[in-house]
Amino acid sequence: MSEKQPGWSGEMLDRPETVEAFSTQLRGGLAEYVDYVARIRRDAEAMWRANPPSEYGSFEAWWRHHRTCAPFAKLQDHLEEAVKLTFQLAAQHRRQRHEIPAARVAAKQAAAQQQAALTRGTAPARRPAPRAEPRAPAAAQSTDFMDLVRERRDRSA
Repeated sequence: MSEKQPGWSGEMLDRPETVEAFSTQLRGGLAEYVDYVARIRRDAEAMWRANPPSEYGSFEAWWRHHRTCAPFAKLQDHLEEAVKLTFQLAAQHRRQRHEIPAARVAAKQAAAQQQAALTRGTAPARRPAPRAEPRAPAAAQSTDFMDLVRERRDRSA
């Protein structure tokens, strides 16, 4: 029998590079849909303008054109907004799950060191702020979301 793979869990998005890869792939897929809807909208508007029905008056032709093409414009706008939100998704995740907790830990450590120095009666020692770990070169990192998920799953197994 085949071994059942574990289902989706939010822990798969713990690392910032995984979320960045996910949002990049999502952005790419949404951009394809934006282009698709834009082509349909462009063709529909061009066909309607080139071939106005002769049985309609000018207002009725405009009204029917508007009722036909307006939904495509709204779809395109919503998809473009979704593409913009993918940037916000990655930035919020990075801030809320990594930067803010790291700043809180650093602040607690600094407060504990200051408290320890005050109880000893000496001034707190000045230490440089901890540096972020250097990232691996972009070529060495996998940027495909599913590859990152599989890599993490393989490490945990």
